[in-house]
Amino acid sequence: MKKISILAAVVLAAVMASCGNGTPKADLKNEMDSLSYAMGLSQSQGLKEYLVQRMGVDTAYIDDFIKGLNEGANAGDDKAKAAYFAGLQIGQQVSQQMVKGINLEIFGEDSTQTISVKNLMAGFVAGTIGKGALMDVEEAGAFAQTAMQSVKSRETAKRFAEYKKENEDFMKKIAKKEGIKQIENSGVYYEVITEGNGPVPTDTSMVEVRYTGTLIDGTEFDSNMEAEQPMKIRTGQVIPGWTKALTSMPAGSTWKVYIPAELAYRENQAGEKIKPFSALIFTIKLEK
Repeated sequence: MKKISILAAVVLAAVMASCGNGTPKADLKNEMDSLSYAMGLSQSQGLKEYLVQRMGVDTAYIDDFIKGLNEGANAGDDKAKAAYFAGLQIGQQVSQQMVKGINLEIFGEDSTQTISVKNLMAGFVAGTIGKGALMDVEEAGAFAQTAMQSVKSRETAKRFAEYKKENEDFMKKIAKKEGIKQIENSGVYYEVITEGNGPVPTDTSMVEVRYTGTLIDGTEFDSNMEAEQPMKIRTGQVIPGWTKALTSMPAGSTWKVYIPAELAYRENQAGEKIKPFSALIFTIKLEK
């Protein structure tokens, strides 16, 4: 038999391996009864795993799932029930995906904080029914983007306050270190390891580089120094601190470059090792 979609499986799976009080009792009096039962049983395969892994259903409450499943399967063409069940499904998605996703984006792993679900739903419902909204959709999108970044920056700064200060203090010390130069009052500092005599790239140049990147404690997070080929990049398509360095150093040079967080990844996590507010140190060899 051709395998059908999980949605169809949900509708057809009137019987699951459960001892719940809502489980229908099979009564196989004829071929159609047996066919119906066999279809329900065969199409339920993998559903329990789907409920747990994709929908977050706790199997301790499987009886409640069976109850809702039976109501949905027996609703027929009842439009009111269809709308209600659709609302339940989307509401669960709002709770388990939207709210959790936004909270994770803003508050990280701090589970004690949350956005206002009440106000989120007020906006969600106003947008759904198309009336009563306190701002139009375009305004809402623009405001949400700006406010999200503002709140995220503020909350991240609180969580990483000590680490942020540690990196800022490091950059202050680097600025006073003998042999260190600053690139045009940019906050990017460097020391020359090898001085090249080739052309200096512009902010649209394609260049070939080798590099090693570390955190201020010496933790290496990336390197292509031993790669067979150098990395080819356009100078204007990297973090701002890199652009500043690449458009200041002659080809053939190797510099050790110190980039403050605001010209790197700012308050954002980058990969597993680069925390928010990390100052970055790169040994950059501009080959061509």
